[in-house]
Amino acid sequence: MAAARQGLTRSDLVVLGGSAVAVLTSGVTRYVRSGPVLPFILSACAVTLLAGLVGRSVEQLGDRFGPGATGVLQSALGNLPELFISLFALRAGLVAVVQAALVGSILANLLLVLGLAFLVGGLKHGRQNLDSERARQIIVFMVLSVAAMLVPSLAHFVHTPADAHERQLSTIVSIVLLGLFAVTLPASLRRTAPREGDAGPAQEALGEEPRWPLWLAVVLLVVSAGLAAFVSDWFVAALQPAMNALNISQAFAGLVVVAIAGNAIENVVGVQLSLAGRSEYAFSVVINSPLQIALVLAPLLVILSQVFGLAALTLVFSPLLIASLIIAVVMAAFITFDGESTWTEGAALIALYVVIATAFWWG
Repeated sequence: MAAARQGLTRSDLVVLGGSAVAVLTSGVTRYVRSGPVLPFILSACAVTLLAGLVGRSVEQLGDRFGPGATGVLQSALGNLPELFISLFALRAGLVAVVQAALVGSILANLLLVLGLAFLVGGLKHGRQNLDSERARQIIVFMVLSVAAMLVPSLAHFVHTPADAHERQLSTIVSIVLLGLFAVTLPASLRRTAPREGDAGPAQEALGEEPRWPLWLAVVLLVVSAGLAAFVSDWFVAALQPAMNALNISQAFAGLVVVAIAGNAIENVVGVQLSLAGRSEYAFSVVINSPLQIALVLAPLLVILSQVFGLAALTLVFSPLLIASLIIAVVMAAFITFDGESTWTEGAALIALYVVIATAFWWG
C-alpha cells in the first residue's frame, strides 16, 4: 500500500482556519453588545468546529494506538467541553440544565450519534461489524454504570431513609463509579487482534498511515482543548439570555442543546469514521463517551461541585429523565449486543431520540 501524503490537507486547513475564525468571532460577540442569540449561536459553532479539529487530531493518533485506546482518548477529550460547560453552569446555579445535559449526553450518544453512525455506515457499506466481544463488554459496563448512577434517584422516589442523605449517597456512588472506571481502564486500552477472514474497507482504512506527524497531532489536541475551556465559558454566559429570548426550557436546553454542543466531537467523528468504513473505531468512539459520562463525568461533577463550593449537584434525576435513560440503554443494548449494525437499526435509534427530545420541549 502506498504511503499516505504527509502534512495538512486542504480539508484540514479549512477546519483549522474555520476554528480560529469561529473562536475569534465568538470572543468578540462575548464582549460586544450583539443581542441575546448571536453570541449563543457563534459559541456553539466554535465548540463544533473545535470538535472537528480535535476529531482529526485523534484520528491521526488512532492508527498508532488501536480502536480501544483511540475510543477512550477521543471520548475523554470529547467530554472536556461538557465538563467545562457544566462547571460554569453550576457556578451560575443552573443545576437543572446540568442534570438534563448529563442524561442528554448519554441519550445523544446512544441514540442520535450511534444511530447516525449506523445509518450512514450501513447505507454505504451494508452490514457492519462492531467486534462482538468488545461490544458486549462495553454495553454490560454501560448498563451497570447507569444502574448505579440511578440508585440515588430510586432511593429518593421510594422515600427510603437514604432520601434524607442524597448528597452523601451521591458522593459515595460517585467515588465507587470513579473506582470502577480506574479498574476497567486497562481493558479498554488493550488492543484486539484482527479476526481471521476480516477484509474490506474497514481493514483497509485501519492500515492507512497517519498523515500528520505525532507532534502536530498532540499540539493541536492540547490547543483545541484549551480553547474549549474559554468557549465553554462564553457558551454558558450566552445560554441564559438565549433561553429567555427563544423561550426554551431548562430541561430542553440541557437535554438537547447543551448535550449536542458538548458532544459535538462524537457527533462529527463517529459519523466520519462510519462513513470511512471504520466501524470498530466509530463504535468505540461513540459508545465510550456515554460510558465515560456515567463512570467519570457525572461522578466528577458531583464531587467538584462540593469541592469548589458550586451549586450542589446530586444524582437524583427527575422521573422522565430516569425513564428516558433506561429506555435508551436497553434499546442500545438490544441493538448492539450481537456485534453487528444495519442502517435500519440506526434509523430506529434516531427515531427514538426525536420522540424523547420532543417530550422535553415543554420542560
